[in-house]
Amino acid sequence: MVTLKKIDYQIIFELMKNSKISDRRLAKKLGVSQPTVTRRRTRLEQENILNYTTIPNFEKLGLGILAVSFVHYDHSVLGQVMNREKSSKMIFTTLSKHPNIIFASSGRGLGFEGIAISVHKNYADFAAFTRTLKIDWAEYAHEIKSFLVSNKSDNVVKELTFKDLGDYIHTNNSE
Repeated sequence: MVTLKKIDYQIIFELMKNSKISDRRLAKKLGVSQPTVTRRRTRLEQENILNYTTIPNFEKLGLGILAVSFVHYDHSVLGQVMNREKSSKMIFTTLSKHPNIIFASSGRGLGFEGIAISVHKNYADFAAFTRTLKIDWAEYAHEIKSFLVSNKSDNVVKELTFKDLGDYIHTNNSE
């Protein structure tokens, strides 16, 4: 595990708020030299602690629905077919092939062992996606339940962003 210094955390928090900030501006904001920021930022990137992505406005891209789907696997069937580690790998390898799934993981809660977050053009697109999953996993998935969120701007109370998360983590982890 990589040992992070206070400056590393400060860089991470600031980049969560604005990943486009220049090293020079970031250094000025943190009160350190620009080469220090560049060196620390490069190390965080090389260690795969920092990954950059953009969170678009899904509605404006024509993706009107965000779905949170929970999956309960029939482990007795999976256990007959293959060991648990291999079955989990197979399940998530298949799920990762769906380009509209933006997050998938195993976990525990509400009687489910898996979660997938996906985006869809509309309800018909979501229904087709669900049918495909149910057909692909009929033998293994005992139950799939989804919670649908409309991405229409008048329904969204708080946009999906990491700006506030950076402040939250910084505030709650300050020494």
